[in-house]
This record gives sequence, C-alpha cells and structure tokens, in this order.
Amino acid sequence: MSEAALAAAIAKLESVTARLEKVAIGGAPSAAPSASASAPAGQASAAFVEEFSEFVSGPVANFVASTAKLNAPEVTVSVGNVQKAFQAQLAFLQVASQSKKPTQDGLGKLLADTSAAIGQIQSDREANRKSKFFNHLSALSEGIPALGWVAVDAKPAPFVKEMSDAATFYTNRIIKDYKESDASHVEWAKSFIALLAELHDYVKRSHTTGVSWNPKGGDASAATVSASAPAAAKAVEAPAAAAPADVKKGLFSELSKGTTGLKHVDKSQMTHKNPELRASSVVAATAVTSVAVPKVEAAKEVVKPPVFALQGNKWVVEFQKGNKNIVIDETSIKQAVYIYKCTDSTIQVKGKVNSISLDSCVKTAIVFENIVGSIEVVNCKSVQIQATGKVPTVSLDKTDGAQVYLSKESLDANIVSAKSSEMNVLVPTADGSDYVEHPLPEQYKTVWDGKKFVTTINDIAG
Repeated sequence: MSEAALAAAIAKLESVTARLEKVAIGGAPSAAPSASASAPAGQASAAFVEEFSEFVSGPVANFVASTAKLNAPEVTVSVGNVQKAFQAQLAFLQVASQSKKPTQDGLGKLLADTSAAIGQIQSDREANRKSKFFNHLSALSEGIPALGWVAVDAKPAPFVKEMSDAATFYTNRIIKDYKESDASHVEWAKSFIALLAELHDYVKRSHTTGVSWNPKGGDASAATVSASAPAAAKAVEAPAAAAPADVKKGLFSELSKGTTGLKHVDKSQMTHKNPELRASSVVAATAVTSVAVPKVEAAKEVVKPPVFALQGNKWVVEFQKGNKNIVIDETSIKQAVYIYKCTDSTIQVKGKVNSISLDSCVKTAIVFENIVGSIEVVNCKSVQIQATGKVPTVSLDKTDGAQVYLSKESLDANIVSAKSSEMNVLVPTADGSDYVEHPLPEQYKTVWDGKKFVTTINDIAG
C-alpha cells in the first residue's frame, strides 16, 4: 500500500474513532437515554471511571498511534477495533458506577459493544491468515479478550493475566522476527503487553472482587442506549457472532446489543490529583462533604479443591493446605513442576526435572534432588527450598521470607533476587554435619563516579 493510501486509511479510522468518542461523551441522540443521563444531579463519575478514562486517553491512545509506524494496514484496522473495545468498556464502567448490579441478561446487553469489538478483532485475524503480520493480529486476538474480566466474578485480575500470557506467545515471535530489522515492531509488541499489564493492575486495584457496581444506584437497563441510534450503529462494525469458534468466545456468547454514554469529569474531581477525595469511590461535583459510607459485606474467599496431577509434561500441585506428604517420584528431565497457592505444605520431588516454580505460596517447603534449569519462587511468603543435588539457578522474585538450603553440588548456583526481602542462603559445613546461614543483601547504594553509576551493597544491609 502506498503512503497516500495508508494515510487515507488512518484518516478514515480517526474519523470513526471521533464519532465513537462523540457517542461516549454524550453525543448520542437525545431521544435515546444515555448513561450520563442516569446519574443523579450534581454527581460526577466514580474515581475508577476517571482512572480508566485516563488509561484510554493515555496508554491506549499511544498504543494506537504507535501502530502507524508499522506500515501494516491490516494491523492498523484491527488496532482501531482494539481502541473501540476499550472505549466500549469505559462506557460500561460509567454505567456500573451509577447502577445496581443487573441480571445476567442485563449484563449481556450492557457488554454488547465490547463483545462486538472483540469479535471483530478475532475476525480480523481469521481473515488475514496469509498476512505477514499474522503474529501481530494473533497477539491482538489472544490478548483483547482480557476485557472480558467484567464478566468474571470474585477475582478477575488473574483472568487478565491469563489473556496477557496468551498474547505474549505471539509478541515474543514478533520480537524475535524484528529485533535485528525493525525496532518499531519490537516496541509495538512490548507496548501491547505493557498495556495489558496496566489493565491487570487497574483491575486488581479498583475491582478486586469484580466490577464495582453502585449498590445505591439506579437500574442499569435504564442507561442502555437504543440499538437504533445511528451513531452507535456505525461504531459497531461486526456482531460478536463473527468471532471464530474459540474457547474465549464462550465468555461473550450471551451478550446482546446495546450502547452507553459518558459524562465529562472536571480535573477538580479527579482523585489522583486531589488526594483528599480518595476516601470515597464517588466524588461530588463540589467540595467534598462528610458522607456515610454504606457497609459492604466482604467477599467470601473461594475455596478451590486441591490439585495434584501430571498434566502433559507438567506436575501441577495447587491449593494444597496443611499437606506435609506430597511426593513426586515418577519424574523425567522433560517435566516441569508447578506449585501454586499452597499453604503450610511440604513437597518432595525425586529424580531430575527440567524446572520447578513456586507461585503465591505461603509457609510451604520443597525438597528436590536435581534440576536441569532453575527453580523460580514468585509472590511467596515464608518458604523453604532445599536442594539435595544439583541446581544451576535459584530465582527469587517478589518474595518475603525465603530459606534456601544448598547442597555441596549446588554451591556454584546463580542466585537471582528482585523485589524480595528476608532472604537467607544456607550452605553445608565442610563435614556436612550442619548448615551456615548467609543473609542476602536487600539494600544498595548507587553513586555517580563521573562517568557512570556504581552500585554497591549498603553497609547497613544484612
């Protein structure tokens, strides 16, 4: 495609985006009730809506703009649909902030625009399987269902992470293919994963146990824009049914048509710029006054059944509590061991395996013989790791309280730590009768020597 044709395509997309933004800000026909119309007089958008609005106008808009550097028309079109999906979610969150939680059918109607945009992105991928940018389209198709977190009860943030991991498979391919030839593609791939990471952090921070509906709000169905509104009809280019037969499609299978509008929020009402407003999730248009905050019953923790199984080449040990007798003895060097959310448990791994991962475990101990690659400990608290044979690498990430016991064969292991504390490595004495404890440093000092920064261990570090 020539530069002129590409510029015309981008201009067309910007025109569509502008019309969509007009709908989002309240430009829908007055005959159709908008989301903002349902807000009580004088009530501004909730803090989480304003935060997501800035996310859409900032990181999302920047990602869309970066696509123009790729000279990839089909990717440009699909990224335009990505922007529509985020804008549709922004409109949905505005309704949620002003409405009681609807029925499942009502929720489906509110999520129609999001579903349609996601379906179109997945159709973009299927329609361009022979494109040299198929990995780009696949990354978008695999990652954008992360917006389906709004239909996930309890803890939706892990769902976003799962979709991000699926997209990473394809962004890694892009980085590998273009790292020596075109940095713009590499940056584009990295920025999309960074975008999903920001979405994950937003959901984890503002919607920990699900969408933050307003228990004192109105009926969500009253905020639905008529499906016959012409501006809304142009914003949706394909129904959700156009999506390929995919496991993620089930999440949106019950969604039907509908659109929502938005209400503008003044900077004086933004909680991130006005710390004194952060105590309330809904900010008044004028000075903040003392308002009684209704008590919300804490969400009950979902108790999942323990898992101990060999899945393909991976031993999976999950949700074990107080189990001190977990033994994995039928192993091979092709197998990995994944231990997730175990509490007060002990796992023994016999033989030689490829790798071991501990994720989100508390007061858990693991004893293993030999590892080909590494043992990785992430998001754990008070864990013990003991090698009786050989381990090349021990990785500690976001972990507080780790006791690492090395064998004589593992004294040359690389120990990598990041964002962790209370780390101790114990090595055997010369006669092997006991262990000597060595704390790992947690604090560092960095100084400028006139040419570069030099980092050393802080004297007060343990």
